[in-house]
Amino acid sequence: MRPDPYAWSVHGEAVLAVAALVAAYLYATRHERVSRLRLASFFAGAVVLTAAAVTPLDALSFHLLSAHLLQNVVLAEWAPALVVFGIPPGLAARIARVRPVRVLTRPPIALAIWLLTYFVWHLPWMYDTALRHPWTLLHLEHALYFAAGCLFWWPVAQDEPHALDDGGRALYVFAAFLFASPLGLLLALIPSPVYDYYEEGGSLWGLSVLTDQQVAGVTMAVEQAIVFFVVFTYFLTRFLAAQEAET
Repeated sequence: MRPDPYAWSVHGEAVLAVAALVAAYLYATRHERVSRLRLASFFAGAVVLTAAAVTPLDALSFHLLSAHLLQNVVLAEWAPALVVFGIPPGLAARIARVRPVRVLTRPPIALAIWLLTYFVWHLPWMYDTALRHPWTLLHLEHALYFAAGCLFWWPVAQDEPHALDDGGRALYVFAAFLFASPLGLLLALIPSPVYDYYEEGGSLWGLSVLTDQQVAGVTMAVEQAIVFFVVFTYFLTRFLAAQEAET
């Protein structure tokens, strides 16, 4: 059964997971001076993670594809970016000593994992199956989105274990947008509904299933264009300023 679209969700496992993440962060940084900006970024990420799980956005995701894609974007892009940017350099260096982290945060590997996670979970049969099994597959999907997002943002936010200069970071973010943007554009342009789950009574607010899908695709494409353009511009500007200073 679909939940009340305006109900707050009770996901104790999600709240406990976020609480554990915060506790681990506080313990790991107990002897380290963390800037206010990094603290604010990390705790904003924790708040965003919690909001994606317990606010009506979660319930709406069972009725509207546009709400579910927004939830996915929060879990795969916004929350991981805030959390990873909130990790101070000392803690990041300690995390980077873990061998799997050294391997998985190599920029090509991190980008490939993030893209693969996004595209695989948006395959129609995977997407529909996850929504029909929210206590198992859907939770797994959301956890993998967040993990892949953290891997993706690591080379952008941290210098360990693989330092990119500002030009490399700008190129990395541009590549991410270039490869990820077709997903939203495809959803906006395909002339028929893609996901059976929403055709089986998922409409709301008078939106047809196809209109909802088009709104979802356009919203996703525009969101990614804004977020990645801002980050790309920031690092490109720094790179050009450094090149100008050298000459």
